[in-house]
Amino acid sequence: MTTEGEGLPPRRAAEVAEAAARAFRLLPAAPRDLDPPAGRGSRSPARRISSDRDTVERDLMRLVLTLVELLRQLMERQALHRVDQGDLTDEQEERLGATLMLLHDRMSDLCAQYGLTMEDLNLDLGPLGTLLPPSD
Repeated sequence: MTTEGEGLPPRRAAEVAEAAARAFRLLPAAPRDLDPPAGRGSRSPARRISSDRDTVERDLMRLVLTLVELLRQLMERQALHRVDQGDLTDEQEERLGATLMLLHDRMSDLCAQYGLTMEDLNLDLGPLGTLLPPSD
């Protein structure tokens, strides 16, 4: 078994520890924390998603494209890792690079079709930060 943080650079280990601390602060409250004190009335109603009929298709496409972009970036990182490790032939590297470029172009086209930018796909997760890593 490995020890905590083994193999991670100190800076990365600190980032992981900070992210874990933020996640634990976001744990749901216990039921006793949610019940109103006696005599103070009932709880406020739960927040609901407000959807506008005019933008529901665009918003759904934004969510789908965000997931696809996240997967594309993960695939790109894995491909770069394999190239760095020397696992691929030159022909495989070329084909992989061309495929990733084509996928990025198609993503840009879909974003333009729905009036979105690539920055629109980077959802803000509040205290966790943004979903996608910053562009280099």
